[in-house]
Amino acid sequence: MPSPKRQLHLNAFLMTVGHHEAAWRLPQSNLTAGWDFHHYKRLAQLAERGTFDSIFFADGPSLQGDPVHRPAGLLDPTVLLPALAGVTERIGLVATASTTYNEPYNLARKFASIDHISGGRVGWNIVTTAGAEAAQNFGLDETPAHRERYARATEFVEVARKLWDSWEDDFLVGDKASGQFARADKIHRINHQGRYFRVAGPLNVPPSPQRHPLLVQAGSSDDGRAFAARFAEAVFTAQQTLQDGQAFYADLKQQAVQLGRDPNSLKILPGLVPVIGSTEAEARAREDELTRLQVPAYGLRQLSQFLGREITEEQLDRPLPDLGPVSRVEGHQSRFALIVELGRRDKLTVRELLGRLGGGRGHRTFAGTPEQIANTIEEWFTSGAADGFNVMAPVLPDALTLFVDEVVPLLRKRGLFRSEYTGHTLREHYGLLRPENQYTHGAVAAE
Repeated sequence: MPSPKRQLHLNAFLMTVGHHEAAWRLPQSNLTAGWDFHHYKRLAQLAERGTFDSIFFADGPSLQGDPVHRPAGLLDPTVLLPALAGVTERIGLVATASTTYNEPYNLARKFASIDHISGGRVGWNIVTTAGAEAAQNFGLDETPAHRERYARATEFVEVARKLWDSWEDDFLVGDKASGQFARADKIHRINHQGRYFRVAGPLNVPPSPQRHPLLVQAGSSDDGRAFAARFAEAVFTAQQTLQDGQAFYADLKQQAVQLGRDPNSLKILPGLVPVIGSTEAEARAREDELTRLQVPAYGLRQLSQFLGREITEEQLDRPLPDLGPVSRVEGHQSRFALIVELGRRDKLTVRELLGRLGGGRGHRTFAGTPEQIANTIEEWFTSGAADGFNVMAPVLPDALTLFVDEVVPLLRKRGLFRSEYTGHTLREHYGLLRPENQYTHGAVAAE
């Protein structure tokens, strides 16, 4: 019997009125979308109509962006996801949560609870959180060092996985006559004692439909790749060229193999910002309109944060200055490297660089017809650069509507993407098995 044809995975990365920093200035944009549940409800249902694997919400424990020049303010996605679970049926629901500014027990409980509420559709985007603004909201003066954050994240995920496994599937007795509800030998204290955490357990939530949420990771630095190769089941990454995408894909899959993992158990989804028009000229015109609406002050602030050095208006019409090695950056190391390489490779001035970054902050922006968008998706998918895409609509809901109505049918016609859901859990959408329990399979000695 022939093996089933490999299928794309599509995630809709939902960001208020769209990923382009000027999207809010368009006449149709909803200025309060960031905290409007009905806006997200419509987007989730739209993505589900397109049979996307999942929708995703980024997050951070500080005010994101510059509220003077762009709408700011976001709902807590771990609160938003259960509400969206009630108005959708099949689409996966992924939220960001930080390992630097949370504790494993509370976060493991939240995600287990959402997995129950959603019927097994939740995913956790694991981030280590850079930025002094976040640190200062938790009594710290500066962000913990890059390597320190990843060391804490490693232990954090290890603890969370032990907690999700602390109830075995066959715990339930439910004998009303004898008065025995559960088997004591199937519920475990984890008694974790490590460098960063001491957690007794067990979790106070029984096993959820997926047991663990889908584990997602988005860092592409050396530390981030090592972390992803060990834990991640889906990786959101920013790659500008097909060659860069192929190199990242091959490296991360190989790292996973070296750790004893099946490379197919890790799905790589580069970001794609699709600017869609009925003709290429129309798509370019839409992209140009958004570029004209950019506010340089906003872009400069964002660029300065990524680079860890202030870039001023006086530098707008000059190339990027010498910024030193990526190792000096304690924040977004992979994004720093990508932006510097983009500026140097294409010989861009700072002003031109801001235009290139306005749509996706370093993610690949592509303007074209639905056919051209489908072509580039197929090329990356069949050339060893992607298992799917993190679709970052520049304007919401308009660009996502165009993608669902115009691009998805082309992908289906080419046999690259599902016409209907065949599974119910997020893991099933991504073609992944439910994780084995560490206690059931003897990976952890029973207490």
